[in-house]
Amino acid sequence: MGGAIAAVSSNGTYSFTKPNRESIMLLAGLGVEGDVHAGTTVKHRFRMRRDPSQPNLRQVHLIHEELFDEVRGAGFEVAAGQLGENVTTRGIDLLGLPAGTLLRLGAEAVVEVTGLRNPCAQIDTLGKGLMREMVGRDEDGTARFRSGIMSVVVTGGTVRPGDPVEVLLPEGPHVPLEIV
Repeated sequence: MGGAIAAVSSNGTYSFTKPNRESIMLLAGLGVEGDVHAGTTVKHRFRMRRDPSQPNLRQVHLIHEELFDEVRGAGFEVAAGQLGENVTTRGIDLLGLPAGTLLRLGAEAVVEVTGLRNPCAQIDTLGKGLMREMVGRDEDGTARFRSGIMSVVVTGGTVRPGDPVEVLLPEGPHVPLEIV
């Protein structure tokens, strides 16, 4: 099971969107080199105010490019990097992966999936009502967040658009993703 990387993005300053890059360097235990969210402890502003010593389970944010196709059908134009993700993929059901899944990005880099990204009110700055598109509902009415997944870097390496993504599922019972 696998797919490909459609785009890579990073930003050295706090901003909701991240510019696309020709490549990004993932650093083991830290995240994306030069990205404002890189580090061993949490870098998200809200989470730092609560407890700056929390481990950073949000080093690398991934979104499936198919989401952009879906929201386009609802009248929104969203491009890679605009939702703050570092890696945009194609061909992988990121939201269906269990916690602990390893993703090999390109030839060297490996990230471990830690959980879901919760949608942020800033999403509506890209278009009023877009935030609502990031929250789906299961058949039983349970909210399902669609704004990507978070991960930590296990093995560093350079990642580029066009690189393959290999999915390595964890052994044992699969644990559904929760917000991290």
